[in-house]
Amino acid sequence: MNKINVLIVDDSAVVRKVVTDVLSAEPTINVMGAAADPIFAMERMSRQWPDVIVLDVEMPRMDGITFLKKIMAERPTPVVICSTITQQGATTTLQALEAGAVNVVPKPSIGTRRQQMEDAAGSLVQAVKAAAQANLRRLVTRTAVSPGVLPRLTADAILAPPTHAMAHTTERIVAIGTSTGGTQALEVVLTALPRVCAGIVIVQHMPEKFTGAFAERLNSVSQIEVREAKNGDRVMPNLALIAPGGKHMLLKRNGAQYQVEVIDGPLVNRHRPSVDVLFRSVAKFAGKNALGIIMTGMGDDGARGLKEMRDAGASTLAQDEESCVVFGMPKEAIKQGGAERVVSLGEIPASIIGYSMKGDST
Repeated sequence: MNKINVLIVDDSAVVRKVVTDVLSAEPTINVMGAAADPIFAMERMSRQWPDVIVLDVEMPRMDGITFLKKIMAERPTPVVICSTITQQGATTTLQALEAGAVNVVPKPSIGTRRQQMEDAAGSLVQAVKAAAQANLRRLVTRTAVSPGVLPRLTADAILAPPTHAMAHTTERIVAIGTSTGGTQALEVVLTALPRVCAGIVIVQHMPEKFTGAFAERLNSVSQIEVREAKNGDRVMPNLALIAPGGKHMLLKRNGAQYQVEVIDGPLVNRHRPSVDVLFRSVAKFAGKNALGIIMTGMGDDGARGLKEMRDAGASTLAQDEESCVVFGMPKEAIKQGGAERVVSLGEIPASIIGYSMKGDST
């Protein structure tokens, strides 16, 4: 099998060394070079074009956003943003995602705790692998630790498997799970929703700090309210709650009302937040009063949870391959029998609207 050729572009020599070591430890990845800025990168790319670019956003001579836009205009290539976790960095990184970057991961750095380093390394490797599988046509239209070392936990680590949903309520909710390519896909979905719709809970695989800025961005362009979830927030109509990066989000019931619980916990399917954790809690506490939607992303997080939702009586959808940036999570959900229907990205808003307008099904 051909290795994934990766070019690293970062102005820090230390970061270039750390990222090179992390990626080189993965047998399926070949680091073809590392450049201190986009100008040096373009010289390197004139000799050999990479399969994936790992890019910083703040660099001398040419910033990462300008470089990214140039790449996407001339020769669309999967780009993973490797950024420092700061509020300012989060805002800039969102601009990169809007410009066509496939994913964002925190920079692994020397001096952090071993577990933090392993988590960051695993996230980076998985992001590069996902980027290598990206649907380039969708990119055009959008204009030293192996992860194998980490235990691959399931949602059992957070919440026991559901038996049956709690006592009946008429309140409906929508649960959405997505990863690679999901930032753009969620914008397509949420901006198409009217002011009145069912309450929405969302897991988008994204590092801490970035989800707050992402929610603010979506809130500014959507008719419904969108915000980063806080522990105890009520799930209400016309509101979308996005799980904070670095935390798991679960649905709970308080009488006839739903609320979210935001907690720490181990990585589940190598993610925190995990879609499986959210979907399992929705299956347990909402049952047939929920609509589950799994969208673009690599891996299988959410596939098992969507099946649990369907088994509990929920309506379930999976995004189709044609409209996905990476058809990993929906593909696995379909394979496991979790998807009641397979729909395009453009059909998802109408499905949410239709579901929100349904009356009590009992």
